[in-house]
Amino acid sequence: MAILKHIASKSSSYGAALEYLIFKHDELRKTPILDQNGNRIMRDEFYLDGLNCEPYSFDAACQQLNSEYQKNKNKNEIKSHHYIISFDPRDSTENCLTGKRAQELGLEYAKANFPGHQALVCTHMDGHNGSGNIHVHIVINSLRKLDVPKQPFMERPIDCKAGYKHHVTNEYLKHLQKSLMDLCRREFLHQVDLLSPSRTGVTEAEYWAQRRLDEKKQKIETEGFTPNPTKFQTQKQLIRDAVAAAREKAISYEDFQDILQDEYNIFVKTQRGRYSYLPPERNKFISERSLGESCKRECLEGFFVQNAEKNLRYKEEPILIFTTRTRLRLVVDLQENVRAQENLAYALKVKISNLQKMAETLVWVQENNINDLTELNDLCKTARANAQAAYERLSQAEDELYKRGPTAIYESIFQEKNPCRAFQGIGCLCRIREILPGRKRWKTAIAEILEKAERRTDARNRGEEKSVCSLEGRIQASENCIG
Repeated sequence: MAILKHIASKSSSYGAALEYLIFKHDELRKTPILDQNGNRIMRDEFYLDGLNCEPYSFDAACQQLNSEYQKNKNKNEIKSHHYIISFDPRDSTENCLTGKRAQELGLEYAKANFPGHQALVCTHMDGHNGSGNIHVHIVINSLRKLDVPKQPFMERPIDCKAGYKHHVTNEYLKHLQKSLMDLCRREFLHQVDLLSPSRTGVTEAEYWAQRRLDEKKQKIETEGFTPNPTKFQTQKQLIRDAVAAAREKAISYEDFQDILQDEYNIFVKTQRGRYSYLPPERNKFISERSLGESCKRECLEGFFVQNAEKNLRYKEEPILIFTTRTRLRLVVDLQENVRAQENLAYALKVKISNLQKMAETLVWVQENNINDLTELNDLCKTARANAQAAYERLSQAEDELYKRGPTAIYESIFQEKNPCRAFQGIGCLCRIREILPGRKRWKTAIAEILEKAERRTDARNRGEEKSVCSLEGRIQASENCIG
């Protein structure tokens, strides 16, 4: 499959791009490889051509054009664009793709999509990761040299005029990807849909970070030592692996949160309709957009629905509810916890925490006189039946309160002579506030009720109790306070 990569450079050294194309470089450290005498080593095989300039004077030509138009003087300006077309390694064996033919395709692609720009087109025969895939480098000056006819993919009128800079947008990148797909299909080369979102979302920086971790592990093993963490991976890859494992078991977003937090120590939150993840030893959340399609909310919610349909046994076996929401937390698996393997102090802390959690579980089982799994299942069934009965009684009480309205409740509270009992009626008022919408300032009404009840009690104790207004008047006054 052919893929396209774009790199924007603010470096004013155009000669560095030329040196990279013709000399061997350490891709991991981005430095040239030197021989015993300290000289740079030419690449074994490469094809180099220039568009609108001589290839070996590309740097001088770009500097001259920039001076002519007084552009690319600011350090923050993008001075060159680097596009890389990587063909599938199978194309060289199955489809007879050669370096010469790849160079011709690269020139054709550059002329069609970067007209009027000074460009270097260079084909390398070996991939930096040892895969041996043929790839084409296209380096263009950000400043256009010549006027060209307007093309359909040009978004602005000035995109076809000399002296203006290369304009890169998402739509233009999609055009470049589609153009590459059409080119590969025409040549019967291996190709995938580049316009579809990536499932993993591995960026260039993350790829090289993983390469450095692999090299570090290999160096430790070469020296005869066994690395403490058995698996080296970036934080984003850690999240991807954890999400891939959790989504197979989770039946809801809350369940998904619990699994990641208990088993992987990864926190999840929802912000602006997206999931964000916080791995261990990090203070800033990582958005789902940088982790690929497999970690996005839409994809995971599909897994939740499927798992919920597959796990209908939750209704038949109540014991399974203890794997989701419970005060008895799950222990941490030290064999899978990378942080515990890297930090001995943290591993000791996890061991102590695991012992405490197991002790709490044992105490809970003993306190409830549970001897085996059958008794636990019976207790769960009984608790569920009691909870269902309590819920039905609560629903009946709410329906009765709703039918009677607030008048009966106010009457019972105002007629109560004992302020303690009147205080118990506050719960009814709070419940009415939830049931009957549109009631405001309910706290003020409750305070006034208590104050009247206290004044009435004091008056009765002093023998100076006075008559109160009629019941209808009190109800009307309380409604005015609440409404």
